[in-house]
Amino acid sequence: MKQYPGKAYHVTGGDRGQTLAAFLRGRLGEASWSQVQKLVRGRQVLVHGNVCTDVARRLKDGEVVKVLDVAAAPLPRADDVRVVHLDDDVVVVEKPTGVTTTRHHEEASWPAKRRQLQPTLEELVPEAIAKALTRRRREPRAGARDAPPEPPRRRIPPVRAVHRIDRETSGLVIFARNVPASRILAEQFRVHTTHRRYLALVVGRMNAGTIRTRLIRDRGDGRRGSTDTEEGKEAVTHVTPLEHFGTDYTLVECRLETGRTHQIRIHMSETGHPVCGERVYAAPHRKGSRDEAAAVQRLLDESRAPRVMLHAAELGFVHPVSGETLRFTSPLPADMQKVLAGLRKHYAE
Repeated sequence: MKQYPGKAYHVTGGDRGQTLAAFLRGRLGEASWSQVQKLVRGRQVLVHGNVCTDVARRLKDGEVVKVLDVAAAPLPRADDVRVVHLDDDVVVVEKPTGVTTTRHHEEASWPAKRRQLQPTLEELVPEAIAKALTRRRREPRAGARDAPPEPPRRRIPPVRAVHRIDRETSGLVIFARNVPASRILAEQFRVHTTHRRYLALVVGRMNAGTIRTRLIRDRGDGRRGSTDTEEGKEAVTHVTPLEHFGTDYTLVECRLETGRTHQIRIHMSETGHPVCGERVYAAPHRKGSRDEAAAVQRLLDESRAPRVMLHAAELGFVHPVSGETLRFTSPLPADMQKVLAGLRKHYAE
Protein backbone atom coordinates (compact mmCIF):
# COMPACT_ATOMS: atom_id res chain seq x y z
CA MET A 1 0.00 0.00 0.00
CA LYS A 2 1.23 3.48 -0.84
CA GLN A 3 2.57 5.45 2.15
CA TYR A 4 1.20 8.92 2.90
CA PRO A 5 3.15 11.34 5.09
CA GLY A 6 1.50 12.21 8.39
CA LYS A 7 -0.34 15.48 7.89
CA ALA A 8 -3.30 17.33 9.36
CA TYR A 9 -6.12 18.79 7.27
CA HIS A 10 -8.69 21.31 8.53
CA VAL A 11 -12.34 20.94 7.63
CA THR A 12 -13.72 24.27 6.39
CA GLY A 13 -17.23 25.41 5.57
CA GLY A 14 -16.97 24.12 2.02
CA ASP A 15 -16.11 20.63 3.26
CA ARG A 16 -18.97 20.43 5.76
CA GLY A 17 -21.09 17.31 5.26
CA GLN A 18 -18.53 15.45 3.12
CA THR A 19 -17.80 11.85 3.97
CA LEU A 20 -14.37 11.15 5.42
CA ALA A 21 -13.47 9.08 2.34
CA ALA A 22 -14.42 11.85 -0.09
CA PHE A 23 -12.56 14.46 1.98
CA LEU A 24 -9.37 12.39 2.02
CA ARG A 25 -9.52 11.67 -1.70
CA GLY A 26 -9.61 15.40 -2.28
CA ARG A 27 -6.57 15.96 -0.06
CA LEU A 28 -4.38 12.96 -0.91
CA GLY A 29 -4.07 13.63 -4.64
CA GLU A 30 -3.97 10.37 -6.57
CA ALA A 31 -5.30 8.15 -3.78
CA SER A 32 -7.92 5.67 -4.97
CA TRP A 33 -11.13 4.85 -3.07
CA SER A 34 -9.63 1.50 -2.01
CA GLN A 35 -6.44 3.16 -0.73
CA VAL A 36 -8.47 5.66 1.30
CA GLN A 37 -10.60 2.86 2.75
CA LYS A 38 -7.47 0.93 3.76
CA LEU A 39 -6.08 4.02 5.51
CA VAL A 40 -9.29 4.60 7.46
CA ARG A 41 -10.07 0.99 8.33
CA GLY A 42 -6.41 0.41 9.13
CA ARG A 43 -6.59 2.94 12.01
CA GLN A 44 -4.37 5.51 10.31
CA VAL A 45 -6.82 8.42 10.37
CA LEU A 46 -7.80 10.66 13.28
CA VAL A 47 -10.80 12.98 13.29
CA HIS A 48 -10.46 15.72 15.90
CA GLY A 49 -7.89 13.66 17.78
CA ASN A 50 -9.85 10.38 17.77
CA VAL A 51 -9.25 7.31 15.62
CA CYS A 52 -12.03 7.01 13.04
CA THR A 53 -12.64 3.78 11.13
CA ASP A 54 -15.88 4.92 9.49
CA VAL A 55 -15.27 5.98 5.88
CA ALA A 56 -18.86 7.25 5.65
CA ARG A 57 -18.61 9.61 8.61
CA ARG A 58 -19.90 13.12 7.77
CA LEU A 59 -17.42 15.84 8.70
CA LYS A 60 -18.21 19.07 10.53
CA ASP A 61 -16.79 22.54 10.06
CA GLY A 62 -13.75 23.08 12.29
CA GLU A 63 -12.79 19.41 12.68
CA VAL A 64 -9.21 18.31 12.04
CA VAL A 65 -8.45 15.19 10.01
CA LYS A 66 -4.97 13.76 10.49
CA VAL A 67 -3.34 10.95 8.53
CA LEU A 68 -0.88 8.97 10.67
CA ASP A 69 2.44 7.56 9.48
CA VAL A 70 1.63 4.26 11.17
CA ALA A 71 -1.55 2.64 12.43
CA ALA A 72 -2.83 3.70 15.83
CA ALA A 73 -2.70 1.15 18.65
CA PRO A 74 -5.59 -1.33 18.73
CA LEU A 75 -8.60 -0.52 20.86
CA PRO A 76 -8.42 -1.60 24.52
CA ARG A 77 -10.34 -4.68 25.68
CA ALA A 78 -11.95 -5.52 29.01
CA ASP A 79 -8.66 -7.16 30.06
CA ASP A 80 -7.00 -3.73 29.76
CA VAL A 81 -9.44 -2.17 32.26
CA ARG A 82 -8.20 -2.60 35.84
CA VAL A 83 -10.81 -2.59 38.60
CA VAL A 84 -9.45 -0.52 41.49
CA HIS A 85 -12.50 -0.63 43.79
CA LEU A 86 -15.73 -2.59 43.58
CA ASP A 87 -18.82 -2.80 45.78
CA ASP A 88 -22.57 -3.06 45.26
CA ASP A 89 -22.95 0.66 44.49
CA VAL A 90 -19.80 1.91 42.76
CA VAL A 91 -16.87 0.70 40.71
CA VAL A 92 -13.62 2.61 40.20
CA VAL A 93 -11.46 1.59 37.24
CA GLU A 94 -8.25 2.63 35.53
CA LYS A 95 -9.11 3.73 32.01
CA PRO A 96 -6.52 2.87 29.36
CA THR A 97 -5.83 5.39 26.64
CA GLY A 98 -7.56 5.04 23.29
CA VAL A 99 -11.14 4.49 24.43
CA THR A 100 -13.96 6.97 25.06
CA THR A 101 -15.69 6.92 28.45
CA THR A 102 -19.22 6.83 27.01
CA ARG A 103 -20.81 6.62 23.60
CA HIS A 104 -21.50 9.88 21.79
CA HIS A 105 -25.18 10.60 21.18
CA GLU A 106 -24.57 10.46 17.42
CA GLU A 107 -23.53 6.81 17.83
CA ALA A 108 -26.66 5.77 19.74
CA SER A 109 -28.21 4.25 16.61
CA TRP A 110 -25.14 2.18 15.72
CA PRO A 111 -25.90 -1.56 15.32
CA ALA A 112 -24.38 -3.95 17.86
CA LYS A 113 -21.75 -5.24 15.41
CA ARG A 114 -20.46 -1.73 14.76
CA ARG A 115 -20.43 -0.92 18.48
CA GLN A 116 -18.25 -3.96 19.12
CA LEU A 117 -15.63 -2.59 16.73
CA GLN A 118 -15.32 0.57 18.86
CA PRO A 119 -16.46 -0.23 22.41
CA THR A 120 -16.59 2.45 25.10
CA LEU A 121 -15.25 2.19 28.63
CA GLU A 122 -18.83 2.14 29.91
CA GLU A 123 -19.46 -0.95 27.76
CA LEU A 124 -16.20 -2.68 28.78
CA VAL A 125 -16.59 -2.19 32.55
CA PRO A 126 -19.31 -4.84 33.15
CA GLU A 127 -17.04 -7.51 31.61
CA ALA A 128 -14.12 -6.18 33.66
CA ILE A 129 -16.30 -6.48 36.79
CA ALA A 130 -17.21 -10.07 35.89
CA LYS A 131 -13.54 -10.93 35.48
CA ALA A 132 -12.68 -9.28 38.81
CA LEU A 133 -15.39 -11.27 40.60
CA THR A 134 -14.11 -14.45 39.00
CA ARG A 135 -10.61 -13.75 40.27
CA ARG A 136 -11.99 -13.13 43.75
CA ARG A 137 -13.76 -16.50 43.74
CA ARG A 138 -10.56 -18.23 42.64
CA GLU A 139 -8.43 -16.74 45.42
CA PRO A 140 -7.66 -19.43 48.01
CA ARG A 141 -9.23 -18.81 51.39
CA ALA A 142 -7.22 -19.05 54.62
CA GLY A 143 -7.32 -22.60 55.93
CA ALA A 144 -8.89 -24.03 52.78
CA ARG A 145 -7.11 -26.86 50.97
CA ASP A 146 -8.60 -26.25 47.55
CA ALA A 147 -10.35 -23.29 45.97
CA PRO A 148 -14.14 -23.77 45.79
CA PRO A 149 -15.57 -24.64 42.38
CA GLU A 150 -16.33 -21.59 40.28
CA PRO A 151 -20.09 -20.93 39.92
CA PRO A 152 -21.51 -19.98 36.52
CA ARG A 153 -20.70 -16.37 35.62
CA ARG A 154 -23.78 -14.20 36.03
CA ARG A 155 -24.57 -11.31 33.75
CA ILE A 156 -23.36 -7.99 35.15
CA PRO A 157 -25.88 -5.15 34.67
CA PRO A 158 -24.75 -2.02 32.79
CA VAL A 159 -22.97 0.66 34.81
CA ARG A 160 -23.86 4.36 34.84
CA ALA A 161 -21.36 7.09 33.98
CA VAL A 162 -21.23 10.06 36.37
CA HIS A 163 -18.22 11.82 34.82
CA ARG A 164 -15.93 11.43 31.81
CA ILE A 165 -12.31 11.78 30.74
CA ASP A 166 -11.06 12.16 27.17
CA ARG A 167 -10.31 9.26 24.84
CA GLU A 168 -6.52 9.77 24.99
CA THR A 169 -6.45 10.54 28.71
CA SER A 170 -5.67 7.60 31.00
CA GLY A 171 -6.48 7.10 34.65
CA LEU A 172 -9.23 6.84 37.23
CA VAL A 173 -12.93 6.85 36.41
CA ILE A 174 -15.90 6.02 38.65
CA PHE A 175 -19.18 4.45 37.55
CA ALA A 176 -22.36 3.99 39.57
CA ARG A 177 -23.94 0.52 39.69
CA ASN A 178 -27.50 1.64 40.44
CA VAL A 179 -29.75 4.67 39.98
CA PRO A 180 -29.61 6.08 43.56
CA ALA A 181 -25.80 5.95 43.59
CA SER A 182 -25.71 7.55 40.15
CA ARG A 183 -27.78 10.53 41.31
CA ILE A 184 -25.71 11.11 44.45
CA LEU A 185 -22.37 10.84 42.68
CA ALA A 186 -23.47 13.02 39.76
CA GLU A 187 -24.44 15.71 42.26
CA GLN A 188 -20.98 15.58 43.84
CA PHE A 189 -19.41 16.21 40.44
CA ARG A 190 -21.95 18.93 39.66
CA VAL A 191 -21.15 20.93 42.81
CA HIS A 192 -17.39 20.17 42.51
CA THR A 193 -16.92 18.41 45.86
CA THR A 194 -14.93 15.55 44.34
CA HIS A 195 -11.12 15.45 44.41
CA ARG A 196 -9.51 15.22 40.97
CA ARG A 197 -5.75 15.44 40.43
CA TYR A 198 -4.12 14.99 37.03
CA LEU A 199 -0.51 14.71 35.89
CA ALA A 200 0.43 16.31 32.58
CA LEU A 201 3.60 16.78 30.60
CA VAL A 202 3.50 20.23 29.00
CA VAL A 203 5.67 22.20 26.61
CA GLY A 204 7.89 24.92 28.12
CA ARG A 205 8.91 25.81 31.65
CA MET A 206 5.66 26.29 33.55
CA ASN A 207 5.34 27.90 36.97
CA ALA A 208 2.81 27.38 39.75
CA GLY A 209 -0.44 29.26 39.56
CA THR A 210 -4.20 29.17 39.24
CA ILE A 211 -5.90 29.48 35.85
CA ARG A 212 -9.42 30.90 36.05
CA THR A 213 -11.43 31.50 32.86
CA ARG A 214 -14.92 31.04 31.44
CA LEU A 215 -15.20 28.29 28.84
CA ILE A 216 -17.59 28.30 25.89
CA ARG A 217 -18.45 25.53 23.42
CA ASP A 218 -17.36 27.47 20.34
CA ARG A 219 -14.60 30.07 20.53
CA GLY A 220 -15.15 30.93 16.87
CA ASP A 221 -13.54 28.02 15.04
CA GLY A 222 -15.78 25.20 16.21
CA ARG A 223 -13.62 24.35 19.23
CA ARG A 224 -14.06 24.94 22.93
CA GLY A 225 -12.12 27.77 24.51
CA SER A 226 -12.07 30.67 26.94
CA THR A 227 -13.96 33.91 26.49
CA ASP A 228 -13.36 37.40 27.84
CA THR A 229 -17.11 37.93 28.24
CA GLU A 230 -19.47 36.74 30.98
CA GLU A 231 -20.69 33.90 28.80
CA GLY A 232 -19.79 30.28 29.39
CA LYS A 233 -19.02 28.36 32.57
CA GLU A 234 -16.31 29.14 35.10
CA ALA A 235 -13.30 26.83 34.90
CA VAL A 236 -10.57 26.77 37.55
CA THR A 237 -7.34 24.76 37.37
CA HIS A 238 -4.63 24.85 40.05
CA VAL A 239 -1.19 24.04 38.59
CA THR A 240 1.95 22.91 40.46
CA PRO A 241 5.19 22.05 38.62
CA LEU A 242 6.72 18.74 39.72
CA GLU A 243 9.74 18.41 37.42
CA HIS A 244 11.38 20.72 34.89
CA PHE A 245 13.28 19.52 31.83
CA GLY A 246 15.42 22.53 31.09
CA THR A 247 13.17 25.23 29.72
CA ASP A 248 11.54 22.90 27.20
CA TYR A 249 9.13 20.72 29.20
CA THR A 250 7.48 20.51 32.62
CA LEU A 251 5.71 17.68 34.42
CA VAL A 252 2.85 19.40 36.23
CA GLU A 253 0.13 18.51 38.69
CA CYS A 254 -3.29 19.91 37.78
CA ARG A 255 -5.96 19.95 40.46
CA LEU A 256 -9.43 20.63 39.17
CA GLU A 257 -11.66 22.95 41.15
CA THR A 258 -14.20 22.59 38.34
CA GLY A 259 -14.46 19.84 35.77
CA ARG A 260 -15.32 21.26 32.35
CA THR A 261 -14.87 19.39 29.08
CA HIS A 262 -11.20 19.52 27.94
CA GLN A 263 -10.51 22.01 30.76
CA ILE A 264 -6.86 21.12 31.39
CA ARG A 265 -5.98 20.83 27.71
CA ILE A 266 -7.54 24.22 26.95
CA HIS A 267 -6.02 25.98 29.96
CA MET A 268 -2.54 24.62 29.27
CA SER A 269 -2.68 25.63 25.62
CA GLU A 270 -4.03 29.10 26.31
CA THR A 271 -1.17 29.84 28.71
CA GLY A 272 1.37 28.86 26.07
CA HIS A 273 2.12 25.42 27.51
CA PRO A 274 0.10 22.86 25.51
CA VAL A 275 0.06 19.29 26.75
CA CYS A 276 2.62 17.21 24.84
CA GLY A 277 0.92 15.26 22.06
CA GLU A 278 -1.90 17.79 21.82
CA ARG A 279 -3.44 18.19 18.37
CA VAL A 280 -6.83 19.83 18.80
CA TYR A 281 -5.78 22.76 21.03
CA ALA A 282 -2.14 23.03 20.05
CA ALA A 283 -2.53 26.37 18.24
CA PRO A 284 -3.97 29.67 19.54
CA HIS A 285 -7.10 31.13 17.98
CA ARG A 286 -8.25 34.46 19.36
CA LYS A 287 -6.16 37.38 18.15
CA GLY A 288 -5.45 40.31 20.40
CA SER A 289 -5.93 38.14 23.49
CA ARG A 290 -3.69 36.26 25.86
CA ASP A 291 -3.57 33.44 23.28
CA GLU A 292 -1.64 35.70 20.92
CA ALA A 293 0.82 36.71 23.64
CA ALA A 294 1.24 33.11 24.76
CA ALA A 295 1.99 32.03 21.20
CA VAL A 296 5.18 34.09 21.29
CA GLN A 297 6.46 31.90 24.12
CA ARG A 298 5.19 28.66 22.62
CA LEU A 299 7.91 26.11 21.99
CA LEU A 300 7.95 23.30 19.50
CA ASP A 301 6.77 19.95 20.91
CA GLU A 302 9.55 17.52 20.08
CA SER A 303 8.74 15.08 22.88
CA ARG A 304 7.49 12.45 20.36
CA ALA A 305 4.55 11.80 22.68
CA PRO A 306 2.32 9.08 21.16
CA ARG A 307 -0.84 10.71 22.56
CA VAL A 308 -1.97 13.55 24.82
CA MET A 309 0.25 13.22 27.91
CA LEU A 310 -2.52 13.56 30.51
CA HIS A 311 -3.29 11.11 33.33
CA ALA A 312 -6.04 11.13 35.97
CA ALA A 313 -3.82 10.21 38.92
CA GLU A 314 -6.13 10.77 41.92
CA LEU A 315 -9.88 10.55 42.43
CA GLY A 316 -11.72 11.17 45.67
CA PHE A 317 -15.43 11.23 46.53
CA VAL A 318 -17.92 10.45 49.30
CA HIS A 319 -19.42 6.97 49.01
CA PRO A 320 -23.12 7.36 48.09
CA VAL A 321 -24.31 4.81 50.67
CA SER A 322 -21.76 4.51 53.50
CA GLY A 323 -20.85 8.21 53.53
CA GLU A 324 -17.18 7.25 53.77
CA THR A 325 -14.65 9.52 52.07
CA LEU A 326 -12.71 7.45 49.54
CA ARG A 327 -9.59 8.39 47.63
CA PHE A 328 -7.74 6.38 45.02
CA THR A 329 -4.44 6.83 43.18
CA SER A 330 -3.17 5.54 39.85
CA PRO A 331 0.49 5.34 38.79
CA LEU A 332 1.65 6.82 35.50
CA PRO A 333 1.05 4.43 32.60
CA ALA A 334 3.94 2.91 30.66
CA ASP A 335 3.72 5.27 27.67
CA MET A 336 4.05 8.40 29.85
CA GLN A 337 6.85 6.82 31.87
CA LYS A 338 8.71 6.06 28.63
CA VAL A 339 8.46 9.66 27.40
CA LEU A 340 9.57 10.99 30.80
CA ALA A 341 12.47 8.54 30.93
CA GLY A 342 13.61 9.73 27.51
CA LEU A 343 13.49 13.37 28.61
CA ARG A 344 15.37 12.65 31.85
CA LYS A 345 18.10 10.87 29.92
CA HIS A 346 18.35 13.65 27.34
CA TYR A 347 18.52 16.49 29.86
CA ALA A 348 20.97 14.65 32.09
CA GLU A 349 23.53 14.41 29.29
